[in-house]
Amino acid sequence: MEITLAKPPEFSFRRTIISHGWCQLLPFKIDDENWQLTRTLDLDDARPVTITIRATQRALIIDPSRRLSQTAKDRVVADVRHMLRLDDDIAGFYRLLTADNDFNWIPKQGAGRLLRSPTVFEDLVKMICTTNCSWALTQKMVIGLVENLGRESSNGDRTFPTPEAMALMPLNFYVNEVRAGYRSEYLKLLADRVASGELDVEAWLTSPLSTAELMKEMRGVKGVGPYAAENLLKLLGRYDGLALDSWTRAKFFSVRNNGRKTTDKKIARYYSRFKEWRGLALWCDMTRDWMEDK
Repeated sequence: MEITLAKPPEFSFRRTIISHGWCQLLPFKIDDENWQLTRTLDLDDARPVTITIRATQRALIIDPSRRLSQTAKDRVVADVRHMLRLDDDIAGFYRLLTADNDFNWIPKQGAGRLLRSPTVFEDLVKMICTTNCSWALTQKMVIGLVENLGRESSNGDRTFPTPEAMALMPLNFYVNEVRAGYRSEYLKLLADRVASGELDVEAWLTSPLSTAELMKEMRGVKGVGPYAAENLLKLLGRYDGLALDSWTRAKFFSVRNNGRKTTDKKIARYYSRFKEWRGLALWCDMTRDWMEDK
């Protein structure tokens, strides 16, 4: 069975699925030759399903690994809409860019939507796994979580583990099996807090708090510093923060400063004209060339 979803007119499937590294982290798998994104989804009481998403000129086509009930189909559609940001309103962002010769490629190419996971919990866990380490190590940690704790789909792929599944594991599991190092304590504590109901990270999606207040709440989670919090905010639809790290700084030096080092204040001033969208403008600017060899 195929499920068809209409695309927003300015939406780019390719730009969205490679918008950042999540497409390379399980349970996502990307085929960038045929431009397909595969994802294994947890359906709670039903058996998980693996879906493959591809795009036509006007629609998204979802191919599930098995037949779905109407309830399961509705859940899959909701997850796909969430992951691909199909309901995000970025018209204000595009209006800021239309008359800017350096940035008007973004609305022209339908860029600006950042791929995210079905849950804030998964995004937060993955964000913690990106801090102070190589991308290869991030991938290894996520593989350890998914392959050991994920629920199996009909085709053998696995979901991202639930907070409850992660909370059941002792600390040494994160040290020895996930190879999370000092992050082991952070992952265990986060899972315990979410599984017990002490911390509701899913509520961050619709939080009435100001961005500054929400960021303060995020930083109350052990292991979440300014970089992780500002990156997670982007996946919640808040783009005030620049989330600067060694890669974005080096890329800015190359793309916008003739290869010369500069300060974070100068980088912030450069994107300040984009106001509450400045973090998204920076990210699109730094990743513009990701489509050049695709």
